[in-house]
Amino acid sequence: MSLKVDITKAQGDFTLKASFEAKNGLSVVFGPSGAGKTTLIRAIAGLEAPDAGRIALGQETLFEAGKRNVPPHARQIGYVFQEPRLFPHMSVEKNLRFSGRFKRGAPDEETARRIIDMLGIGHLLERRPAKLSGGEQGRVALGRALLARPRLLLADEPLAALDPARKAELLPYFERLRDAREMPILYVTHSVSELGRLASQVLTFEQGKLTGVRQGEEVLADPAIMPGGVRGVGALVHARLVAQHEDGLSELEAGGARLFLPRIDQQIGAALRLRIAAQDVILSRAEPQGLSALNILKGTVRRLRIGTGPGAIVSLETAAGEIQARITRRSARALALAEGVEAYAIVKTVSVAREDIGPDG
Repeated sequence: MSLKVDITKAQGDFTLKASFEAKNGLSVVFGPSGAGKTTLIRAIAGLEAPDAGRIALGQETLFEAGKRNVPPHARQIGYVFQEPRLFPHMSVEKNLRFSGRFKRGAPDEETARRIIDMLGIGHLLERRPAKLSGGEQGRVALGRALLARPRLLLADEPLAALDPARKAELLPYFERLRDAREMPILYVTHSVSELGRLASQVLTFEQGKLTGVRQGEEVLADPAIMPGGVRGVGALVHARLVAQHEDGLSELEAGGARLFLPRIDQQIGAALRLRIAAQDVILSRAEPQGLSALNILKGTVRRLRIGTGPGAIVSLETAAGEIQARITRRSARALALAEGVEAYAIVKTVSVAREDIGPDG
């Protein structure tokens, strides 16, 4: 299944312009508040009509200016809002089943049970929303969207209203949906951690304009896109868990390089992705000796970006992939850093946050 969008939508002084294609898998819609992310999602869902252009899902045209505008209930699209929006007077089971009333047929019982089991909400079916935690409500809202048998799933900042513990509870379910690749998923966020954990491809928006369709690694390395500028820059490393050690460390292999992190509760052989923040990386021109840091990656400077202030971003090509380091301009000069020179990236074992580690599809 493929979603194709080429639309323009004006709202006062603001104009959304977007043209892209999203295939099965998860595409992150990323950008600051007011960039047009929610306007895009609402247009695709049929809740707002574009002024011009076309939206197609598979072989069906959902919208074509002046010719066709399929109503929202007939588009067979699942929508997960920032708030769960569950019916308070209905049980969880009735909330889940409600989604099929206006769609193209309810799912069979086997499919319904598979979704309920995947989300771990079978024991909640008789409860009402008021008796659920925020994470449980989020899982029920996701289940309701999936039970509508969608051909496309839209998630508009579904974790934004949750505390860190509830976010950690719900995020793995979106990872599973990403890896299943059963349909296109557009996931709106401005969270750097969610971008690193989820993205197959990233649609970046700024002031209503689609500024690029890129891989997560590229976006994370770009200070012009990251919230907080250089403070948000980092690297996305793809690795495999190879050992669990008695001292509480997990050993990962990434392109032949070894990395040690606090224990990760995954099976040996599990594919993982982790975001390493540029501000947590130290550089050395000589191989470090006598350090407490366990993660030392040899590489070659691929790019050196000098900022207008005191800082610089160094991109170092290593066996584990491209690592970003945020250092001062003074340090860059002292180390005589330039494209092509060898250097070592030093990453503290405890510096990679738990929320920045997840399964890799």
